[in-house]
Amino acid sequence: MEEPIMKSIASVIGLDIAKNVFVSLGLDERGKGVLKKTLCRDAVLPTFAQLPPTAVGIEACAGSHYWARQLQALGHDVKLIAAQHARA
Repeated sequence: MEEPIMKSIASVIGLDIAKNVFVSLGLDERGKGVLKKTLCRDAVLPTFAQLPPTAVGIEACAGSHYWARQLQALGHDVKLIAAQHARA
C-alpha cells in the first residue's frame, strides 16, 4: 500500500529548490505542518501532480521561474518570494 502524501489538505506549500534535493513543507489553514517531503529533482512534478491545486511559495532565483511554470501547468497558484522575505 502506498504511503499518503499528506495527512490533511495543505492550504500553502513552501518549496525550497536546490541543485539536487528539494524540500517541500505544507501547512494547513492553522499553520500546522501536514506535509514534509524531501524530493529528488525527478520526483517534484509527479508528487505535485498528485496534490490538489494549492498555493506554492518558492524563493525567487534563476531556476524558480522554470519550476513556477511547471507547477502552474499542474493547476497550482505559484508565488515567487524575494530572498530577503524567505525564511529557512
